[in-house]
Amino acid sequence: MTIHLVGETIDAKRAHQRARAGELVQLVRGVYVDQNVDADAAILNHAIRIAHYLYPHAYLSSASAVLLAPTPDGRLFISGRRNQRTRLRSFEIVQNEAPPHPSTASAVIGDDLGELRIDASSPRQRFLEAFRLRSEHASAITAEMRVQMAARLVEEHGTPKDAADAVWALARENGWYREGEGAERFLLAQPSTSKAPVNKAALDLMIAWHGEPLGRLTHDGFEWRWKPARRSGPGLVRETTPGKLPAFVESLLPEGWLARVLHERDERAALKRGRRYMSNITVVEARDGLAALPADILTTRLNGFIDAGRFTGRYDGPARGAIKEGFEQNLARIFARAETPRLSGVQIKAPMHLTPDGVLLPAIGLPFTHILKPAGTAGFEMLPIVEWLCLELGRAAGFAAPDVALTAMPDGMTPALVVERFDIRRGPDDQRQIALEDFCSVLDLPAAAKYDGTMERMARGLRPLSTAPAADLNILFRRAVFAWLIADGDMHLKNLALLKIAEPDARVFTSVRFAPLYDAVTTRVFPGLGADRMALKLNGKDDRLMRRDFMTLARTIGLPQSDAERAIAELTGSLAQAVETIRLPAFAAEAEAAITVQGQVLAIIGERCTALAGDTG
Repeated sequence: MTIHLVGETIDAKRAHQRARAGELVQLVRGVYVDQNVDADAAILNHAIRIAHYLYPHAYLSSASAVLLAPTPDGRLFISGRRNQRTRLRSFEIVQNEAPPHPSTASAVIGDDLGELRIDASSPRQRFLEAFRLRSEHASAITAEMRVQMAARLVEEHGTPKDAADAVWALARENGWYREGEGAERFLLAQPSTSKAPVNKAALDLMIAWHGEPLGRLTHDGFEWRWKPARRSGPGLVRETTPGKLPAFVESLLPEGWLARVLHERDERAALKRGRRYMSNITVVEARDGLAALPADILTTRLNGFIDAGRFTGRYDGPARGAIKEGFEQNLARIFARAETPRLSGVQIKAPMHLTPDGVLLPAIGLPFTHILKPAGTAGFEMLPIVEWLCLELGRAAGFAAPDVALTAMPDGMTPALVVERFDIRRGPDDQRQIALEDFCSVLDLPAAAKYDGTMERMARGLRPLSTAPAADLNILFRRAVFAWLIADGDMHLKNLALLKIAEPDARVFTSVRFAPLYDAVTTRVFPGLGADRMALKLNGKDDRLMRRDFMTLARTIGLPQSDAERAIAELTGSLAQAVETIRLPAFAAEAEAAITVQGQVLAIIGERCTALAGDTG
């Protein structure tokens, strides 16, 4: 037995004991899986049983009523008392509110736990569901399914007219008049020989991952539609709200400075002009266009060109240039070309390629392997300095962090930060599929809502997706403590992510873990941010956090109190030691402003470590 359901196949006490012993992994409340099995496969093999356990009063609907199984992309559609979603690793239960008088029939489902009887939409009901407006349930029903359902109804009722009358009777009973009209038109329609007019503003784009098509993203001039390709690999892009750009795709689009310099009016313009994105995603109109785009593969490691925090290679990117031209203007020019990789985030940054001989070049027509973060403006000139300090402090505190270095810049500019990408393949023999999904995408939120989450909500989204939920909840807790200790007011949902990895030929992600530390900064040292608060609340607070707030967070997310106490002790201890030893590279410390901001950062962290370590709760 690989799946355990509390109250059905195991009692609550036994499940808790075995989970504490490391024999079981809790997916959601009441649902456990054996530690040593393929959790994704076990979930999919028992998908309907799990859904029926979690939502006993719901019934299978939409495509799942036709297939009596999840869709190929791992979604199971049900209808019940409310609209809600539940994600378990690569599997997702999508529930919508059932009509007042649904027409259902009993279906029998079998798995290795035996047979299960469950209600499912009747042929008339599921045909009406195919014509619901702005419904994910409707969009899941393919054109082929519609044709098959129509043929089934005509066979049952004799003629298309009689089938339409039968469907209309159910539509009227539930007030589904638009759906009834759509179903009737489909049943009575005759094949047309005339060619429909085409909206020339419409988009039809192919989304590919590591050069393999994931599906087609279309925009008819009014709304988006996502059609996944038939493939055996793990699902990455999912449409949760019909008509809306999938959250994962939106999370890749430029923000802030880059969005301004590209002058892109909306999502359509951004996707129409851009070709290369983070997470090994490419966007083209036709498959032939994929061959012209270089694969992002790390062949030269940054650590071979670092000496005491300084980049020892040669920067060969944009410079300040003529007196009337600024660095930002020159940097913006490289983004004018569609083949230049696009980056999300509001900070000024550029995609770079590190050559074997240590030359850092703009990644135009070259693999995008490193990110350059130059100095900001209007008081944020020391941003690369502060981020280097915080990432090195994070590494000293035990977090996984990418290799980083400060590099001298031409024309007397402040040093820039070079960051090595950790979401790409490492060498030509690496065939893994890798993606970085930020928590805006995980929680299905737009980028504009990146400050609207809480640590508790993140934990709820993390637990069912992680392949090591206990370890990742511990990391989430530690990241919250670390953000407070370094006074990071910018640890929002786009600066926290899951790193997803699928081994070659795997059908699902073999590893979904909390991503390494990135974009960590002490925001309180910048102008106007001296009283900056936490970006995400915990225990209902974003400032003046005490030990008891973190312990309450631990209880809420299911982290043992002993683990929480240990995390606080280790973080305050290691950071207190690190602030005494970590210093800027000598060349960067030549500037008085850099020395000043270094002192401010280390002082804030030292004070907060002392306060939290001495707080007995």
